[in-house]
Amino acid sequence: MGFLLESLFISSLFLLSHQSTVAAINLTAAGGSLISGCNFFRGKWVYDPSYPLYDFSKCPFIDEGFDCLKFHRPDHNYLKYRWQPFSCNLPRFDGLSFLQKFRGKQIMFVGDSLSQNMWQSLICMIHATAPAVRTSLIGRQEGFAQLTFLDYGVKVMLYRTTFLVDIEVQGAGRVLKLDSIRNGDQWREMDVLIFNTWHWWTHTGNAQPWDYIEDGGILYRDMNRLIAFYKGLTTWARWVDRTIDPSKTKVFFQGISPTHYVGQDWGQPGKTCKGETDPYMGLNYPAGVVEAAVVVNKVLSRVRKPVYLLDITLLSQYRKDAHPTSYSQRAGLMDCSHWCLPGLPDTWNLLLYTALFT
Repeated sequence: MGFLLESLFISSLFLLSHQSTVAAINLTAAGGSLISGCNFFRGKWVYDPSYPLYDFSKCPFIDEGFDCLKFHRPDHNYLKYRWQPFSCNLPRFDGLSFLQKFRGKQIMFVGDSLSQNMWQSLICMIHATAPAVRTSLIGRQEGFAQLTFLDYGVKVMLYRTTFLVDIEVQGAGRVLKLDSIRNGDQWREMDVLIFNTWHWWTHTGNAQPWDYIEDGGILYRDMNRLIAFYKGLTTWARWVDRTIDPSKTKVFFQGISPTHYVGQDWGQPGKTCKGETDPYMGLNYPAGVVEAAVVVNKVLSRVRKPVYLLDITLLSQYRKDAHPTSYSQRAGLMDCSHWCLPGLPDTWNLLLYTALFT
């Protein structure tokens, strides 16, 4: 019976994939990401010699896991690509305008290491265009970090959580609780929240940070990870509906960041991101729709409060060239999950900037 329910659920995701894509576009429209019919998330990567948006050596906030140039990545073309929507242009990022708009306000990224990737990108982008503004950084090595731009009272924070929902240590072991969010109290007073989760939902074996899944008071050894993700994200959506005051807080969901470990995804079997120096330039990405992105679209289509989807998945699928690979402090580890800085997350933040300023 459980297998049948899983099969029906997964089949429904595929049947709803087109409708979910439409829902995602409508959600981004609600967030101001469509202007005169322009969808900022559909476009192409173009070579721009004025890129990158900042010098890696002048941003002191980049972790060594993302600092590809510090670890001597020899090719630099990946730094030079700018996202160009098909029917409009993105604004140039202006850090001083950002600080002026958010004077005295609090911005928080909530999620896993890909939230950290995006958080560090944003603070580097602001720092590069407003280098004279004094800063104070606290908590960088812990689960919480905060950079304050002191002259404007703007706090840009990172709250590390792998699943958004809770993990508790109980008598049985570490339990992933699909219907519980206790940490949410620490997110309440923010002016902007950018949420992200998915990367850790697929981990198994020793990399899996839980022993059991709890749903509805019942412990399970495991379950289909898409179903677990759907249930956990639905709990988060209920938290948003129950907690968020849209007149004070603007909520974004970061979208699903793809990996590039399987060359078949872009039509080159046997390859990984290693040695890739240019984006995929076709319009239709061979791997097609990411199942987790369909889950996100399905959940967001049911949220009553405004949640603005940064629909980064397809534009990031094109960027097989933008990962650290082996050019980080993780010597010997092939990283096709995270992204070099400067690099792709700067575009994610430019899209966030566009949504906030339009």
